[in-house]
Amino acid sequence: MKIMDFLNKKGISVNLKSKDKDGVIKELVDLIVKTGKIRPKDKDALVKIICDRESLGSTGIGQGIGIPHGKSQAVKELTGACAISKDGVNFDSLDGEPVHIFFLLLAPHQSAGPHLKALARISRLLKDKYFRDMLKNAPTEKALINIIGKEDQKRH
Repeated sequence: MKIMDFLNKKGISVNLKSKDKDGVIKELVDLIVKTGKIRPKDKDALVKIICDRESLGSTGIGQGIGIPHGKSQAVKELTGACAISKDGVNFDSLDGEPVHIFFLLLAPHQSAGPHLKALARISRLLKDKYFRDMLKNAPTEKALINIIGKEDQKRH
């Protein structure tokens, strides 16, 4: 599985505005609404699902990475968003560091396989500090897509 298999080009931002966890989650869900993969009327319910998941334990996995995720009947297929916060956000990360790189994953209730494969794929690629730095410093959404696409091709 490649990241670009579930990441829609419209669901990408290199300029997250939010300064707190709830704001980031809302902004990430907004990106997925823009892709057309979820209906605007389902947005609030999805934000709640992701915030409830966060209350079980932060998806800020350390090294400036956050991978909030959730499952909902409002989602027909695995879909994701990616956003960069230049300043970093307190996301209750495991290492206490601010999070700069966010990948949001939404999956249908009945799909465990693709959801877990996507989480594993993102985690594996983001272990590479050079790749993380390139994502963090991407000047435009187009550059971010190119960086992810190239990494997808290199490590499949």
